[in-house]
Amino acid sequence: MKHATVINIQKYSVHDGPGIRTTVFFKGCPLKCWWCHNPESQNPGHEIMFFEERCTNCGVCIKRCPQKAVEVQEKYPKTDESKCTLCGKCTDFCPNSAKEYVGKDITAQELMKEIIKDEVFYDESGGGVTFSGGEPLVHIDFLNEILKLCRERGIHTTLDTSGFVKWEKLEEIADKIDLFLYDIKLMNNERHLKYTGVENVNILRNLKKLSDKGCNIYIRMPIISGINDDDENINEAIKFVSSLNILQVNLLPYHKMGMDKYRRLKMQYNLTGMEKPSNERMEEIKGKFKNSGIKIEIGG
Repeated sequence: MKHATVINIQKYSVHDGPGIRTTVFFKGCPLKCWWCHNPESQNPGHEIMFFEERCTNCGVCIKRCPQKAVEVQEKYPKTDESKCTLCGKCTDFCPNSAKEYVGKDITAQELMKEIIKDEVFYDESGGGVTFSGGEPLVHIDFLNEILKLCRERGIHTTLDTSGFVKWEKLEEIADKIDLFLYDIKLMNNERHLKYTGVENVNILRNLKKLSDKGCNIYIRMPIISGINDDDENINEAIKFVSSLNILQVNLLPYHKMGMDKYRRLKMQYNLTGMEKPSNERMEEIKGKFKNSGIKIEIGG
């Protein structure tokens, strides 16, 4: 029986595809985008997130840790990662929820039970289930299984993906996806490698192949000032998108909502001080796409 690791199953989502949806956030992603607002989804393994502002230094986590991996340092309890086995005892007994366990292993059958709980809302709104992350394609075999179960019940499926996977794997599930939410981040390969940790050659090639297959595709393009909002990148993106058969492009302005998560996970955030792009610049970019005959929206 196949398992996958998820970080959240979000009900009543309205921004991850048509209608009312259940969005499943998988854990694990091959990209390490500097602007990622879900850093807890990058590592495929389990993690513990520490909310320093909630901690009262009560010592319960120290007493409950069977590995003696937690001790007070500089006022707050600190975990020795070399001793920690991620058993979760410190999170189970924390009275203030200062420590939270990130990652839950689930079977396709268990996940399906959660998905069908809201089937009536899907039917009434034209919604369904969206697989997001992280990167769902990290769990390709599991994804294939859950997609088959959704198809058997007639549930609309959306895949939110970076497209960073071998084409043979993506092709295997393409016919089971009703809508792709496909990311384009940077057109220049070297810049893409710098800011995401991977090259974009296969990503763009896969997108072209999905388009050629006649798949339903929304392109999502995050806009980060000073990184990918320059005219050169925008014009290259417009040129490429114009060659495809896609339904719409959604521009997603950078935001800081995930910044605190990096500190809680002891991760470095590379965009400290970065501000979201101005409304004027977002409208300018939108206008460039629109003038090229591309259906375009800000947000979504």
